[in-house]
Order: sequence, then C-alpha cells, then structure tokens
Amino acid sequence: MGRFVQSIVRGLRIRGLRQRWLVNAVVPILLLVLLAVALYTFGSAQYYYNDMRAGLETRARTEADSFTNYGIKSYGEYYRLASYSAETFEEKDTLELQFINVNGRVQVSSYGLTAGSRPGTSDIALAVESGTMQYFQGADPQTGEQILSVSQPLLINSRTVGVLRYVTSLRAVKHQVLINFLLAVAIAVVSITLTALSNALFINNVIEPIAVVSEAARRISGGSYGIRIDNRYQDELGDLVDNINDMSLKISQSEQLQQDFISSVSHELRTPLTAINGWAETLGVDPISNPEQTKRGLAIIEKESRRLTGMVEELLEFTKMQDGRFTLRVDTVDLVPELEDAIFTYRELFRQEGIEVNYECTDEEIPPIAADSERLKQVFSNVLDNAAKHGGAGKRIDVSVAREENRVVIRVRDYGPGIPPEELPFVKQKFYKGSSKARGSGIGLAVCDEIVNLHNGEFTIANADGGGAVVTIAIPMESQ
Repeated sequence: MGRFVQSIVRGLRIRGLRQRWLVNAVVPILLLVLLAVALYTFGSAQYYYNDMRAGLETRARTEADSFTNYGIKSYGEYYRLASYSAETFEEKDTLELQFINVNGRVQVSSYGLTAGSRPGTSDIALAVESGTMQYFQGADPQTGEQILSVSQPLLINSRTVGVLRYVTSLRAVKHQVLINFLLAVAIAVVSITLTALSNALFINNVIEPIAVVSEAARRISGGSYGIRIDNRYQDELGDLVDNINDMSLKISQSEQLQQDFISSVSHELRTPLTAINGWAETLGVDPISNPEQTKRGLAIIEKESRRLTGMVEELLEFTKMQDGRFTLRVDTVDLVPELEDAIFTYRELFRQEGIEVNYECTDEEIPPIAADSERLKQVFSNVLDNAAKHGGAGKRIDVSVAREENRVVIRVRDYGPGIPPEELPFVKQKFYKGSSKARGSGIGLAVCDEIVNLHNGEFTIANADGGGAVVTIAIPMESQ
C-alpha cells in the first residue's frame, strides 16, 4: 500500500510545473501573437502601398488619355502641353509630375529642380521598351529617399515620344505603417499580459490544491492513515481530493481490521494452546490415578486441537483468496445429501450444547449440479458453526432447502440476538467481527462468500423477522 501512495506522490510532484506551463502554454501564445503582429504589419503595409500605387496608376492612365484626346500631331505640341500640365499641377506638395524623354532625361517637371536630371529608376526604361505602364518602389538613386513612381508611355502616331511619370515619397506611408505596427504591438502586449495573468491565476489555483494533495499523500505514505483533505473544489481536483480521502479512509480501515485480526487471532490461538498445554502438563504428572479426569482432559485436548486446526485452515484459505490460488474442483454434485451430511455432523455436537437443529427439505426434485462438493460442504459447516456461535442463545437452528426457479436455495436461521443493523453491510468483509464476542478469526464468512460467488451464486446475511439472523445460499442449477 505504501508503494501505491508513493506512486501518487511522484505523479503529483509540482516541481517545474510553472516552467512546463510557461513552455507549453505561454511561449506558443507569444509566438502566435508575434506572428499575428508581423502578418498584420506586412498586410497593412502592402495595403497602403498597393492602394497608393493603384491611385497613381489611375491618375497616370487618365492623364495619358487626356494627351491622346487632344490629338497631338507633333513633338512641339506634345512639349507645350507637357509644360502646361506641369505648371498647372496642383498637388506639387505631395506629388511630382514628370515628363521624360525616351533617353531617360526629365524634360518637364512640376518640381522644377529635377528638370534635366536622369532619375535612373527601372520603371522608365521598362515603360519605353514595353510600351506599357511600369512602377518602381524603393530608394531613389539620386536622394536615397524611399519613393513610389509610376511611368506611363506617351504615344504620338503610335510612336513613344516620352514617359509621363508620377513620383511620391513613401515617408507618410511608412509613418502610418509604423503607427499601425506600434498599435498592434501595444494590443499584443496587453493581450499577452492578460493571458499570462489569467493563466498564472489558473496555474496557481491548480498548484495550490496539488500541493495540499501531495502533502496529504506524503503523510499517508508515512503512515498517517485516515487523514482527510478539506475539499473546496467542484471540478476534477475535487474528484481527486475525494479519491485521496476515500483511499486514506480505506487504508485506515484496512489497517485497523488487520490489527484487530492479528489481535483476535493471537487471542484465539492462545486460548486453545493454553488449554492443550495445561491439560498435557496435568496428564503428564499423573495420567493413571484419575481416569475420569484423564478422559475429560483428552476430550478437551481433542476439541481444542480441532478448533485450532479449523482456524489454521481458515487462514490458509484466506491466503489462497488473497493471491488468487482459491479455485474449484468442479464435478457433478447432489447438493441435498452434502447439506444433510453437514447437518448430521453438527447435530449431535449442537445437542450437547443444548441447541436443537430442525431440518426441512423440499418435496420437489433437485437435480445434481456442477459444483465443488468439498467447498460447498465447507460453506455449510461454517454457516452452521457460525449460527451456533452467534445465535446459540436461541437454542434453535432451522435449516431448509428449496427449489426456487432455476436455483437451489438453502437457508440457515438462528434465534439469537441478530446482527446490529449498522454492522450488516460489513459482516462478510474479511477480518470483520463487529461487536460480537464469539470466538473466531473473522474470515470464515468472507471465505464462504468467495466460494459461493465462484459457483455464480449469492451469499446473503440478514436479520430474520421475529429475531435472529438468516443466511441464504443460492446456487444456480445450471452453470452460467
């Protein structure tokens, strides 16, 4: 039992529980939150960049269409219109409009300082080569500033004469992305903090009762059987506490029963041994002068030896029950003659003690059954002896056998004081003797119950109407 309790203690060991919680719960959540922040930041940046690029592409396409609608026929007309568009451009503070020739040089710009320069971004050359709109996002080769540019080829008579290019700084977008990132980080920090706090409260609420249970289990393994833990929990921890309390109670009861059993058996063995030794010494001194005394002494020695042998046999049967060696030798058995043999064996012995045995047998035919005759005779003998020991004050024992449906039912009733109601649920437990002062080891009924159960039968003990106790043995007539 001690090893069992120690295994519970090892299973409930709380060392490193917080560390395991940190690794298994908090770290994955932290990683998921960081991943969410990264994805959100990247997604918002892409959204702003794509939205800005789409806007520039729409404006570039619209502006290029306006050139086409003017019906420009010569390069001079194109240049004048480009200069006019740059001079009248209203968004000079946030956006730059450029007109670039096919060689990549800025001809006209709404921001006059860039005129004559070569931007050097890839979108210009690609637009000239492909004749389609191109964009560039990255560091400006001239200033190093992060920019976004869109280049739209301009055609005159199906020939590319230049490129209309919009350029804008990404400083404002990057600032907005940074704000979004910081906001996401703040939300993530708050979420992780709240999650960690709630989990910490939860893990502490788990650790505290586990520590209490662990301490109780340690005390139980140290021999403090019967201690109980105050159960304040309504969940699985409450079930664990109930199981520990139940285990502690059962260990305490088992320990007490074993102590009572050792005390009882020691007393029971001492009594016949004392009688045997005493009479042996008496007869050894003068075995001839008093024949009556010698006869009486030998009878007592025989009786006490028989009782001593019976107790030893009960103990042997009990050890077989404990280690699983308690088996049956099944054969075809006529149950009624076996019962009658047991009654005949005890009737004369009981008569000498002033106890009358009445036997009633059914008129119905009871067929032979598959059973172990020696084991069943052991049950009959034990029940009859038990009735005489505990109910002998009634001076009467009734035995009956009947056929009830598909079972053979044997009842043995005494007319003694009966069994206290509070002791009835425990009388078949091993070592249990209750308030009875009768001699015995307290395992006879437990052995009887085991034998009847191995025959797929029922062994019950109850108080009879009108006083006394009745033992009922029900054995099925067909093997199950």
